[in-house]
Amino acid sequence: MAVDLVISSAPYIHSGKSTKKIMLFVILALLPAVFASIYFFRISAIYLISTCVISCVVFEYLIRKIRHKDIAVSDLSAVVTGILMALILPPNFPLGAAVIGCLAAVFLGKEVFGGIGSNIFNPALVGRAFLMSTFPVLTTTWYEPISLQAVTTATPLGLMKFQNVATDIQSLFWGNISGSLGETSAAALLLGGIILLLFRIIDWRIPLSYILTVILISLSFHLVDPANYAGPLFEILAGGLMIGALFMATDPVTSPVTKKGRLIFGIGCGLLTMVIRYWGGLPEGVMYAILFMNALRPLIDRFTRPVCFGG
Repeated sequence: MAVDLVISSAPYIHSGKSTKKIMLFVILALLPAVFASIYFFRISAIYLISTCVISCVVFEYLIRKIRHKDIAVSDLSAVVTGILMALILPPNFPLGAAVIGCLAAVFLGKEVFGGIGSNIFNPALVGRAFLMSTFPVLTTTWYEPISLQAVTTATPLGLMKFQNVATDIQSLFWGNISGSLGETSAAALLLGGIILLLFRIIDWRIPLSYILTVILISLSFHLVDPANYAGPLFEILAGGLMIGALFMATDPVTSPVTKKGRLIFGIGCGLLTMVIRYWGGLPEGVMYAILFMNALRPLIDRFTRPVCFGG
């Protein structure tokens, strides 16, 4: 009897959740960070988020249309990419440059690999890395929230690394700081992360191992030299660690599928983040850490593959 075999990309075991349903939960979890960014940066946040979402949807539609592929815009993955893309950019980032970054995110980050489910790297981070290399000044120009004053300033990580000035924890938690749209309010990101964990959209192993690694490294250095190294709370709440650990590193397509592999993945992200923060030329290392671990994900899955029963 002939059997038809269908070759497709992962995943191969269905959990009962459709891609659209998962993306809806991710959008819901991102809403607190979106509302917080609008509260702190007002109209600039609305323009940037709207531009990125529309650009990602349009580019995905056009690219798949040109390649004669099924139009998958309805699965809302492009919407999620657009929101994440906006949340990791400075609030006053030029909209034209943001559109270019969205094109890189959709084309280089996703469609060049075959679309959702086949991409190796997180699309939003690919777009951010592309903008970092093409518009380095624009991507590192920060503004304080409008609730304080609209002036150019350094991020808390930049102040700590280059001026040895630590931002108070309360401001970091609530978001009265300069930075990207989505990295300012740790409270909003934490609320979104809890939503994802409660509805089992993400696995707890990656964010927990990521954050614990950062805590252990930062605590060790802080105890040895408290004058030059901030404590664990600062390292967790400052920069893009929260959005990276909860929304970027946990991407089911670009993270390991094995339980042990997810722990290794999170530890690797945390280790690389702190290496770049402490010894790199940039004050932040979340983006490069996650992208590097994305590249290692196939190897991690290969060497952490569980032994078959009886093996």
